[in-house]
Amino acid sequence: MKTTSRYNAYEPDACGHIHYSADDDAVWHDLIIPQRARTDRYCSRIFRSGLDSLQLSDDRIPQCSEVSERLEAATGWRVTPVPALISFDRFYALLADRRFPAASFIRARDEMDYLQEPDIFHEIFGHTPLLANPQIAEFSHRIGQLGCRARPEDHVWLARLYWFTVEFGLIREDGRIRALGAGLASSASELPYAVDGDIALRQPFDLLEVLRTPTASTSTSRSILYSTASNSCSN
Repeated sequence: MKTTSRYNAYEPDACGHIHYSADDDAVWHDLIIPQRARTDRYCSRIFRSGLDSLQLSDDRIPQCSEVSERLEAATGWRVTPVPALISFDRFYALLADRRFPAASFIRARDEMDYLQEPDIFHEIFGHTPLLANPQIAEFSHRIGQLGCRARPEDHVWLARLYWFTVEFGLIREDGRIRALGAGLASSASELPYAVDGDIALRQPFDLLEVLRTPTASTSTSRSILYSTASNSCSN
């Protein structure tokens, strides 16, 4: 797990509100407008339905409290601002409590296409639409519960399962491959690459293969299908 970051977290005030600058809001706007169009083309119905339900602003970075209000009504989840990088222990504890950790900073303009660490755009635009789906919300909750009970040396196995499903998973809908994972949905470059790229390796989901695959080379070398059957998460 990466332990250092070029970014500094924003601290919420006493009311839980983060005061973003006009420049921060402008970066959000310049990220979300073209990414909405890409998700319409490449992302699963699961993601698009969740995104529609959250009604995210195009003009400013949403506050975690307002996203939490809509998300809690859908699946009982909330969003909690955190520093750029947190430990496995804290990550799993938050998931077990149905709280999603959202890094509070937003990326610099020289990393608009793809960021190697999570920022508020990845967390809110990429993850929270998935957490609006009851089955993915419950899957994430179970990952957290298992992580809290696991030995530290076993955290990596759960991390790989989470990575190749919630982060970089694909799904087959109506016979076509669509992006499911948050790391794909929030990335201008990785989203079309994973779905349509000629050199991307797309494999049927196999649990043992997932657990054997380190995540270090993931998004630039392979994507693993979340499901080879019909879309079972949209019911």
